[in-house]
Amino acid sequence: MAKRISVSQLKSKIRQAQQKTRNAVNNYNRAVREYNTKVNRAISSYNSAVRKHNATVRHNRQIIQHELNKLNAVYHIETHSTFVSSVKVVQTHYNAVVSRYSEGVEVSDKQDRILDLVEQENARTLRTANKILDDDFSIADDEDANIEIENKLAVVSNDLMNRWKGAIFSLNPQNPDAARHFCTSTRELFTDFIELKAPDQDVFTYNPNARKTERGNATRKEKIKYMMRNFHFDDCVVDFANADIENILELFHLLSDATHGEAGRYAFDKLLAVKKRVEQGINFLCEISA
Repeated sequence: MAKRISVSQLKSKIRQAQQKTRNAVNNYNRAVREYNTKVNRAISSYNSAVRKHNATVRHNRQIIQHELNKLNAVYHIETHSTFVSSVKVVQTHYNAVVSRYSEGVEVSDKQDRILDLVEQENARTLRTANKILDDDFSIADDEDANIEIENKLAVVSNDLMNRWKGAIFSLNPQNPDAARHFCTSTRELFTDFIELKAPDQDVFTYNPNARKTERGNATRKEKIKYMMRNFHFDDCVVDFANADIENILELFHLLSDATHGEAGRYAFDKLLAVKKRVEQGINFLCEISA
């Protein structure tokens, strides 16, 4: 026989069922509100990061345009034509990178990091050239964050780290041969860094058709392409990186004949600008070979 229940018991069970339903709805609504709050926070954080990134890009590009205009005003200096030409080449390849990876082109986080550094490298290239070529020109180098170059070089080689320490040690206002000492040490550092990260055997294994120098070694561009293989960039970024390193080497050539005056031909504040350029160049190498 079926169990009988009273009307009051039935009403109680109905109220209990209704309460469970209300609780379930409330819990669902609460979960939806929490989810929406998290989504809104994530969107707000993302938009904030985008605004900050875009502001940085605009700032860098304003610097680039200003420095480029300034450089054009002193381009007539024939004694520096080779170095200035290398600056122009960097700018040309930078424009190619900007054209290829314009706004709206999807890139990975790793690629985005390198593209930001490309922007910074180009701006620094122009600013350093103006600092070196124009005696009346002044830039505030302290606006850039310090880069822990020693730690990054130590990951690659203790010898490279020690060589950088030696280069910094030589960069002393009391050292009349500071420019030559600094350039000699850092030129070797760039060369050895690339050789360590991209030995010929590895480059030719990766690309048997890699271009060679007259001595049969892989060219620097091929080595840089090998170093950047995991980023999956178009060749325009490799071309920029190669031109960027070439410009630094031309800068060394320009300074290496400084043989008189305070710390050589160039005032010490100019050498500090060179140090900053070299420091960022080394950081760029470390990042593209990671």
